[in-house]
Amino acid sequence: MSAIWFFEDANLFKVLCPHKFRNYKKDHDFDAYKKSDYIYFEEDSANKVYLIEKGKVKIGYYSENGNEVVKAILTRGELFGEKAILGEDRRTEFAQSVDNATSICPIGVQTMHDLMRDNQTFSLKVYKFIGLRFKRLERRLQLLLFKDTKTRLLEFLDELKEDFGYCCPNTGDTVIQHPYTQRDIANLIGTSRPTLNIIMNELKESKKIDFNRREIRLKIVA
Repeated sequence: MSAIWFFEDANLFKVLCPHKFRNYKKDHDFDAYKKSDYIYFEEDSANKVYLIEKGKVKIGYYSENGNEVVKAILTRGELFGEKAILGEDRRTEFAQSVDNATSICPIGVQTMHDLMRDNQTFSLKVYKFIGLRFKRLERRLQLLLFKDTKTRLLEFLDELKEDFGYCCPNTGDTVIQHPYTQRDIANLIGTSRPTLNIIMNELKESKKIDFNRREIRLKIVA
């Protein structure tokens, strides 16, 4: 199944932002956030949903012993806070900027409901997104509970390949140009950055992958 960690092949900002709808554009602004700024906290009122114009946003919660659990790291064009559309009145997670120049399009729940009522295509895209998000989180939970760290990384790389990969015409390798740091990837697969680095280097030494800061290359095994 593609798009476990990501909403597959879609920039929802292009479709859902109220700026695209004449009746809503004049009353609509963007919010700017710096790195580590919170968009909302757990238990905040859930009266808006949010689209990312640029930057990255981390979605997560804190366990009973105070450990941070990262559910998703989202990038340009992705939607979050969507459970407010389904009637959630309090947040069960936090949303935090992880870039120094994150721009967010906030949309009131009533505005979303109005847009969904007036535009069937819009409504279907929103419900499709919510369904894929739930499937993705369910799949990720299964991986975290039942797979070892190396397997989780390999399946994550397979998902990255689906969303960001292309075939290098010179070598036949799959090149993945992605927006995530090693810390992002470690958070998403439920491990530490040092452990991730060890496994990445083991895969590199066995000539299965090569990588740099923004690119991972899946090598063809002879």
